[in-house]
Parts: sequence; C-alpha cells; structure tokens
Amino acid sequence: MKRRGRKKARGLTIIYTGKGKGKTTATIGLAIRALGRGKRVLIVQFMKSGTYGEHIVLKRLPRVTVKVLGKGFCKICGDTFPFKEHKKATQDALWFARQAIRSQKYDMIILDEINCALLCRLLTVKDVLALLAKKPRNLHLVLSGRGAPRSLIKKADLVSEVREVKHPYHSNIPAQEGIEF
Repeated sequence: MKRRGRKKARGLTIIYTGKGKGKTTATIGLAIRALGRGKRVLIVQFMKSGTYGEHIVLKRLPRVTVKVLGKGFCKICGDTFPFKEHKKATQDALWFARQAIRSQKYDMIILDEINCALLCRLLTVKDVLALLAKKPRNLHLVLSGRGAPRSLIKKADLVSEVREVKHPYHSNIPAQEGIEF
C-alpha cells in the first residue's frame, strides 16, 4: 500500500470581520500562536494610534514587530484630523505593508483595521486585492476590521465574523483599560 505524503503547507488569507468586539484581539491571539511556533510576525495597524495594552506585551516578545501607522479612528471617537491626513497615513501604511510582503521576512502579516480603511474610503478594494495578488505562497496574511467586502471574502481561505450581542458603549459605559485599549 502506497502511503500518501503530507501536503505542503501554504500561507492562508484570513479575515476577521463583523460588528462585534474582538477582531483585533483574535488577530493578536493568532500572532501569539504563530510566535509560539517560531514564526516571524508583523502587525500593521491602519486605523489606530497611540499605545494599546497589547503593544506593551508584544514589544517584549521576540520575532514580532508592531507598526502603528494610523491617525486613529476616522470620523468617530472625537477624531480631529482632516480626512486628507487619514488618507495619507493609510496610503503610507499600505505602502509599508506592500514592502513587507515583498521582503518575505515574515511568516505572518496582520493588517489590522484594513477593512475599516475600506469602509471609510481611505483605500479602495482594488488596492487591497492588488496586495492579495502579491502574497507569497507561504505567507499567512490576516485582514481585520468590520465591513469586509464580498470580493475580499471570496479570496480568503478563512473568514470569521464577530457579531455584537451586547456592548457597554450602548449603556454609556466608557472604554475600559485592558478591555478596549
């Protein structure tokens, strides 16, 4: 009897989307799992600025790089930046991600909140599809943020939707350190 060989692993395109809380948290968990297996991970944050709780821990770990390249959330949460500045920051983050993909220095690249950049019209779906087309076969590419468009979902190997059931924001409870940031 001939034994079948194990199929060679390939990098996946993974999307975490939906209106519920926990998409970035899921990507961080995936990054930690990859780091535990000796993988090299890059996290590019498109719509965030400042320091979040995960940054404090991740900067202590080997083989992970976090780049916070956004200006914060666009048009919400007291945003004071002009749209033009958000757009430039997002275009710069896309350029950075493209260079990182080409470098082949990473086993996993997480594009955190890139779907939100699409929703806010800071990027086009065409931009992101072009990025997916350049993904090397062995790279795991993770896209997060609400509102992932159908065309990206069709290209992905794994898609998880986080659904909001209840959120403290709707009860006027402010964002909690260690939970939201």
